[in-house]
This record gives sequence, structure tokens and C-alpha cells, in this order.
Amino acid sequence: QVQLVESGGGLVQAGGSLRLSCAASGRTSINDYMGWFRRAPGKERDFVAQIRWSTDDTYYSDSVKGRFTISRDAAKNLVYLQMNSLKPEDTAVYYCAATRATIWAHWGQGTQVTVSS
Repeated sequence: QVQLVESGGGLVQAGGSLRLSCAASGRTSINDYMGWFRRAPGKERDFVAQIRWSTDDTYYSDSVKGRFTISRDAAKNLVYLQMNSLKPEDTAVYYCAATRATIWAHWGQGTQVTVSS
């Protein structure tokens, strides 16, 4: 069973940076995609970014493209989300996720990111 644990959230001023980490245990080759999602207050959970473990290919939502970078450390089974030029609208609970085949099937507990104006 895949277990995901996020860390690195916090409070930051607009224009600042944060780096989120996701520790993935129990991950196998069937969990090829790792990603980040977020849920803002009163809104649905939205896709942020993903990385394919086997190829290092990445994909971003339009709202974060050019500001956020997803990466992985294969040796440590860690996935990162580097967030730069943060905006108040980036305020949300950020979730790490992993696929099983083509489905986002495994989720972390979430970490709060708050961007003040």
C-alpha cells in the first residue's frame, strides 16, 4: 500500500517561495505518476502538477506554469513542489497523490499553504 506524507507548508507573503515535499513509501512501478493537487477554501480539489516517475516528464496546470516546478528524488522516494512568485490565490491545502495504473488512487493528508497579500 502506498503511503504519502506531505510537509513544507506554511505562511508566506505574496511573491515569496515555499517548497513542499512528499515522502512516498510502498511505491511500485504501477504508481508511475506522482502529482500535486490543491483545494482552496470553498472550492473543489484542482490539479496542480504531475511527474512521471519512469521518464521524468512533467505537466502543469496553466495557473502555476512558469512559477511552480515539480521534481523527484528517486533515491529517497521524494517528490517536491517548488513554488515561486506565490500569490494569495495559491492559498489552499496541497495534496500529494500517486496513480495506480491510470487512476489517482493514493492521497496524502495535505499540507496548508497560506499566502498573505
